[in-house]
Amino acid sequence: MAELSTLARPYAKAAFAYAQEASDLGGWSTALATAAAVSQSEKVGEMLENPQLTSEQRAEKFLSICSDDLSDSGKNFIRLLAENHRLPLLPEIHELFEELKAQAEASLEVEVVSARPLSEAQAQQLTQALSKKFGREVHLHGSVDESLLGGAIVRAGDTVIDGTVRGRLAKLAEAMNS
Repeated sequence: MAELSTLARPYAKAAFAYAQEASDLGGWSTALATAAAVSQSEKVGEMLENPQLTSEQRAEKFLSICSDDLSDSGKNFIRLLAENHRLPLLPEIHELFEELKAQAEASLEVEVVSARPLSEAQAQQLTQALSKKFGREVHLHGSVDESLLGGAIVRAGDTVIDGTVRGRLAKLAEAMNS
């Protein structure tokens, strides 16, 4: 997976720089999300792997599916990716673009998986604590996993905070075995 990110990073940075210069981060975010979703389709994946198609033909077939959702610069970006055989990287490019966008907007998407649904007060308290910890505006996305027994797992970018009962018991067992 790290290799895909390495290959996708220059394209994501270039798209981000262009979108930022054009003051269209939202438009590019939407366009890349659409293109990434299209690229993950099984039929499109087969088309992208077809050795009988030229890069130009791949780009045109791809654009025939999603060109309504792309600006002229977005279409050019797709053509560039096709020319460099990088269309399969669109999901990674979109993900990296979103990370760059969040950094520029000083916001952070945080996923919280808890044993039970968080109350409004708990969510607000957690959002404030995480905003203070990371120094950014936090957007909380919660889900429930009853197998956790209690507590929560917080994922913010590369940071994972395991506050589950299972995680605490594992730490205790490790400390006792040391």
